[in-house]
Amino acid sequence: MSRSLQDQTLALAGICQATALVQQIAHTGRCADSSLETSLRSLFATAPDSTLGVYGELKDLREGLATLANVLSEQSQRQEVEILRYTLNLMHLESKLNRNRDMLDIIGSRIDQARHTADHFGYSHSNLISNLASIYTDTISTLRPRIQVTGDPNVLRIDENAAKIRALLLAGIRSAVLWRQTGGRRWQLIFTRRKTVVSAKALAEQANRSVYD
Repeated sequence: MSRSLQDQTLALAGICQATALVQQIAHTGRCADSSLETSLRSLFATAPDSTLGVYGELKDLREGLATLANVLSEQSQRQEVEILRYTLNLMHLESKLNRNRDMLDIIGSRIDQARHTADHFGYSHSNLISNLASIYTDTISTLRPRIQVTGDPNVLRIDENAAKIRALLLAGIRSAVLWRQTGGRRWQLIFTRRKTVVSAKALAEQANRSVYD
């Protein structure tokens, strides 16, 4: 796996895309279906040819790249701060998961079992989302500290929304694994923040151009 700044930026964008969608669903109950599908599809990319191959095409990460640039900027708004909190929490949980081989094996096995559902129904079908949410509940959510998702209580009470949030947090963990595999470390968010923002903006511009090509 390549360890370039671009690869690390793509993996970080994958985390940010998942956490941005968590934030949107928690507050409004809605998010872009295409971005949701990209995040959930990444869970099944177990033997990618490249970092980008985990997500598909660059345009599929547009939301994550834009979010990454925003959350690392010095003018972050409240919602970006919330997304950054989720992102850092996922990185912390991934570091714990990386030391728990039994849990990693369980997650890998259950995602492989869910592949048939994904192939049959698609990546945004409620059956698959419920399946992925149960994987998160049985594994990652048992690690401490648990991620506390904030939002509209009426929205969060809806089972479908709660399932999407858990499935997306699992997808965020997958991208956090990828980030570590590309050489990403949390201290880099401090010391290479500006370079990462520049990289994210450049990749976002490429992604936007590809949509209209």
